[in-house]
Amino acid sequence: MKWDASFDVIVVGSGAAGLTAGLTAKLQGLKSVVIEKTDRYGGASAISGGALWIPNNHVIKGEGVPDSHELARQYLDSTIGDRVPEALKGAYITRGPEMLRFLYNKTNHMRFRYAKGYSDYYPEKLGGLSQGRSIEPLIFDLTKMGSLADHMRRATLSTKGFTMNSYEFHKVNMMTRTFKGKTTALKLGMRLVKSKVTKSEPVALGEALVARLRLSLAEANGELWLSTAFKDFIMNNGRVVGVIVERNGQEQRIEAKRGVVLSSGGFSHNQALREKYLPAPTNAAWTSSPMGQTGDIIAPSVKIGATLDLMDKVWGAPSVIDPQGQPFFLVADRGVPNMMVIDSAGQRFVNEAAPYHEFVDTMYKHQEETKQAVPSWILIDAAAKSRYIFTGLFPGQAFPKSWYDHGIVKSAETIDDLARQMDVPVESLVETVDRFNTFAQNGHDDDFYRGDSAYDNYYGDPTLPNPNLAEFKKAPFYALRLYPGDIGTKGGLVVDEFARVVKKDGQPI
Repeated sequence: MKWDASFDVIVVGSGAAGLTAGLTAKLQGLKSVVIEKTDRYGGASAISGGALWIPNNHVIKGEGVPDSHELARQYLDSTIGDRVPEALKGAYITRGPEMLRFLYNKTNHMRFRYAKGYSDYYPEKLGGLSQGRSIEPLIFDLTKMGSLADHMRRATLSTKGFTMNSYEFHKVNMMTRTFKGKTTALKLGMRLVKSKVTKSEPVALGEALVARLRLSLAEANGELWLSTAFKDFIMNNGRVVGVIVERNGQEQRIEAKRGVVLSSGGFSHNQALREKYLPAPTNAAWTSSPMGQTGDIIAPSVKIGATLDLMDKVWGAPSVIDPQGQPFFLVADRGVPNMMVIDSAGQRFVNEAAPYHEFVDTMYKHQEETKQAVPSWILIDAAAKSRYIFTGLFPGQAFPKSWYDHGIVKSAETIDDLARQMDVPVESLVETVDRFNTFAQNGHDDDFYRGDSAYDNYYGDPTLPNPNLAEFKKAPFYALRLYPGDIGTKGGLVVDEFARVVKKDGQPI
């Protein structure tokens, strides 16, 4: 067979997983290439929060977090149960810490810090930790990369020039409420001034994660091909021996002597696949994932016998759609106290502060039952608007005029008028607000238990008895349409504990 190029390992996709695979292969003495369909590397990882949830790793152990292999296993068993095979759960909590230690020992750049206090999503479950297990990359100066930075996918969320990690955002969100919030805001301002003076370009979150991986790959002399789309597998006697790609408009056949690693994300931007697999209604316009996620590996993999699972699930991201049609993913916004989410009947149906994936799952369940959840509405009052960061706007900063012009924001001096503008039943919304305010006065959400979990409280207001509850009573009141967005689909190919894609009978391809 005539090959256009030959490698030991071909990696499809250039997000954090793909870059790690390509880097690892190089560090193990193999010749590898990472291929990326678009002209920007980094995938969804580059625009993500960049946090890693890997139990019992050396970073959190160094900070005294009381984690262990056994505790992590308890947590996976109590949250996932038998939905995932025992061998896969075991592989994750064994190989994850090994991976982090390997990258730490073998590179100069894979450095992380503990995101202290960012709770596990279900800390009350057996094995859960309210102080959390998440780690995030250290802030990184992009100028160290030289021209390598030119083709990195960049985050689209505006931070007004400020660079901050998730731990700092958690603090600065309370800049009007706590001393720590004010000092953190000052720290961010000083970092901005320093970057201007030194002509550095600090990046955090997913950008820092991808930049550190890309520079590490370059220093290991690993190859990364942009504008190279996967088209199909090349088979020989039932074995994958290479791939067909389209590189800069030309079809090429690339040999994989030792294996092909698939890390090419989901199908968020493929409307046909969304309608085939995901709950209705679904719309590619609601996804925050980057362009290029169209599920290119799915059909070729199924053709050679691969098994699919979780195709009906997304990494849900409750989102507001801005005037440019871009979704704004609400994370911390759903933890503030004077806020609630209602359906088109004017009723609450969810713990607003729940983990984002669970929120959207609940939204779709409610939609299936009532046909009244997509879209929903998120409501805040003037007190919340003046105190907290909301939809990327600083405390007290007005919603842009274009948001009103496009009907994205409704505003009123009374609950009755707000209900009429939203076209929801007035009596129903008034009753919902009254009930919510009673819960706020008593300090407990009897309907959906918002604030009972340490996870809920992380983005709440620590100056309040219940960080997630305060009365909704100060005019003007605001309402914004809320959609079941996503940051990626979950579905894909089933693998065994050695990451080998398997057929229905469990045999690896």
